[in-house]
Amino acid sequence: MPLLSSQPRPVRPASRHAELASHLAPSAVRRARRVKLLIFDVDGVLTDGSLWFFPLGPQAADPGARPAETMVEVKAFSAHDGIGFAVARTAGLATGLITKRMSQSLARRAGDLHLDFVRQGVEQKGEALAEILRAKNLAAEEVGAMGDDIIDLPMLRACGFAAAPANARREVRAAAHFVARHSGGAGAARDCIEFVLRAQNRWQAATAEYLRLPGRG
Repeated sequence: MPLLSSQPRPVRPASRHAELASHLAPSAVRRARRVKLLIFDVDGVLTDGSLWFFPLGPQAADPGARPAETMVEVKAFSAHDGIGFAVARTAGLATGLITKRMSQSLARRAGDLHLDFVRQGVEQKGEALAEILRAKNLAAEEVGAMGDDIIDLPMLRACGFAAAPANARREVRAAAHFVARHSGGAGAARDCIEFVLRAQNRWQAATAEYLRLPGRG
């Protein structure tokens, strides 16, 4: 009887596309190759969905003041996502956000990231996306969007590449072509950006160029 080899069988490495996702539709890579603009929801995508409110100061003790006048909304964002947005900008991939809420901390973060589109206080996200498409003369197939809850479904259904974080609601995951490996606020947006740029064979060159920028590396 032949002896069994003690050497482990070589394991074929998984594709980087698969490593970035917890679920991939068969058409995900093909759809991602056409994307020129990526739009993100904020709460639950760029954040973990938590909403933090802090008093502004002594005036918060005024019982007659409205909550909006006495409290400030604060959000926490992922540094990994931030690097992803920077690499996207280096690659020439446009990015933006559409969100229902209004937040000064979000406006500050969007400015830091140099996003191409920032739409706050939006009730109808599908309509807001359609306005952006008309303004940029883009076809739906050239736009991707990432959302986590049912309010994002019209936006996701109106674009060619729909994405969701790992902890998105069930209906949203079912509608997505790409479900990230990471949750909202913990790298989901980075997964999405990297997936799109890898599908377009631009990730390696874009990261190399990003690291050559002053102050990097």
